[in-house]
Amino acid sequence: MTIALLNTQPATTDDLRALALVNYGHFTAMQVRDRALQGLEFHVERLQTGTRELFGVELDRERILTQLRGALAAGEADASLRFTVFARGFDYRKPLQAVEPDILITLTPPASADKPPLRVKSYRFVRPLPHIKHVGTFPLFHFRRQAQLAGHDDALFVADDGCVVEGSIWNIGCWDGEGVVWPEGPALRGTGERLLQAGLAGLGVPQRHGPVALAEVGGFRAAFACNASGLQAVIGIDGAVFPADAALMDLLARAQASQPWERP
Repeated sequence: MTIALLNTQPATTDDLRALALVNYGHFTAMQVRDRALQGLEFHVERLQTGTRELFGVELDRERILTQLRGALAAGEADASLRFTVFARGFDYRKPLQAVEPDILITLTPPASADKPPLRVKSYRFVRPLPHIKHVGTFPLFHFRRQAQLAGHDDALFVADDGCVVEGSIWNIGCWDGEGVVWPEGPALRGTGERLLQAGLAGLGVPQRHGPVALAEVGGFRAAFACNASGLQAVIGIDGAVFPADAALMDLLARAQASQPWERP
């Protein structure tokens, strides 16, 4: 069952016409368990930063929390939640015109924790405005489709300098046998990634950030994907093959589970 609320009220077809036709806005996504979520402040920060940059106005923190509370009360205790900020009054012909942001929250069934490992194919691509989780997802899905047509599971993006930046809708981490290497580059820093980094730090697992050349990924012991929906082992990048590492995935799962679940 899907629930869609626009500014706390059930959304109608007319309400969503602007989002469908103009496709200008941004969002954040999260998993809900027992009407609680992880990384609340990360999500609030993302929503406020994106609204400020795309619409030039402030999105009040209490408004965000109020909208979340209403949606969580209306839906199932466990769900996948997407919080989208757009503006029905936005006119692409007059993009500097002041508008009032609208909030659309959708609730769908929760993501499964049991995700199959990924074999990914690399593509030379960097998303426009990669630091914003905007609704311009066409290239992400296009490259994922191309990867699957080529016999892979998903797409991995590589910048013009040959360095890995991110997956289609996930961040990537590399395991060198002792710690995690997080590739640097023009990418969206996901809430799942930030939660995992905090959890690994709490467990004392070494981490570092730096450029990771696509040509060098085969030198790592393992790799993994993470986003708001969970974790997946990456067992192949182009011609590089990584053995399944159950111990690593267990470590990552413990780090993720160590982060608190909060009710807004």
